Amino acid sequence: MNNDDGGPVAICSDHAGYELKEYICDWLTEKNIPFVNFGTYSPDSCDYSDFAHPLAEAIEEGECQCGIAVCGSGEGVCMTVNKHQKIRGALCWLVEIAKLCRQHNDANVCCLPARFIDKETALQIVQTFFDTEFEGGRHQKRIEKIPLD
Repeated sequence: MNNDDGGPVAICSDHAGYELKEYICDWLTEKNIPFVNFGTYSPDSCDYSDFAHPLAEAIEEGECQCGIAVCGSGEGVCMTVNKHQKIRGALCWLVEIAKLCRQHNDANVCCLPARFIDKETALQIVQTFFDTEFEGGRHQKRIEKIPLD
């Protein structure tokens, strides 16, 4: 992913992912990586889909280059973003998964399970997600078969 000229990163969470999302937002700010925060904006109970759908739409429309979506298990936001045809959301709880989902699957949303990873692991996952390029080649035809339209 090219954070220099590919547009801002989209980020969102539900209440369970709020604290980790805010930590990642602070890190993005420190790294001078532009981002758009789609919420939630507090730890009050809320529905992840209310934030994950707008994040996915912003990526589909080219307003953001990629996304980070956080909820308790990571599954809810991942299921939600993957309802969008141009989104390839990947649940990442290990650095190795973040690397492979970019190399082989050209993932454009990194979904994080806030209740199962610590903050430093989350930052390592996000950095790896940003730094790893899609390999293309034999993987390209597989990616082309994902959308239904």
